[in-house]
Amino acid sequence: QVQLVESGGGLVQAGGFLRLSCAASGRTFSNDAMGWFRQAPGKEREFVAVVGPTTWNGSSSTSYSDSVKGRFTISRNTAKNTVYLQMNSLKPEDTAVYYCAARLGSFKSRSSVDYNYWGQGTQVTVSS
Repeated sequence: QVQLVESGGGLVQAGGFLRLSCAASGRTFSNDAMGWFRQAPGKEREFVAVVGPTTWNGSSSTSYSDSVKGRFTISRNTAKNTVYLQMNSLKPEDTAVYYCAARLGSFKSRSSVDYNYWGQGTQVTVSS
């Protein structure tokens, strides 16, 4: 049974930072895209960031939403089957439940409907 388990959420002041982790089990996703999405109360789930498979030289390509570009960094540790989201310079508008997702295949989709597996989510609250 495939599971994605997020951790690292919490309450932080504006300007602060958090690091989210997503540990996968049940299968490896080394050749697949892994993404982070978020959903604020009363809003639709939105794309945050995605990381592609690790290439032969150890690098992985990434893509970000405009709202987090330059503040958030997505990365992956293939050996640990884990994806991370480093969130710096947090703003109150970043408050949401953050979800980790895995998409079978290497395409770095920004659409939630393209993802096959989802975690249960972790709450991030940024106070002003």
